[in-house]
Amino acid sequence: MKTFHKMTVISVTVCALTVLSGCSNMSRRDKNTAVGAGVGAVAGAILTGGSGIGTAGGAAVGGVIGHQIGR
Repeated sequence: MKTFHKMTVISVTVCALTVLSGCSNMSRRDKNTAVGAGVGAVAGAILTGGSGIGTAGGAAVGGVIGHQIGR
């Protein structure tokens, strides 16, 4: 079981680093949109008890708000 846990942690770390490296050439507005979508998705999931529609709706609203910030 410990080997499975180690492999899971390593896999998640590699995936996170790969995803974050893709953000290096994004504009400030693009970064705000991505952060807004992420925060909105988490908030939507929390408020609706993990509903997929709530999570997607939260991501959409958060992305729009993040896009409009700093305009």
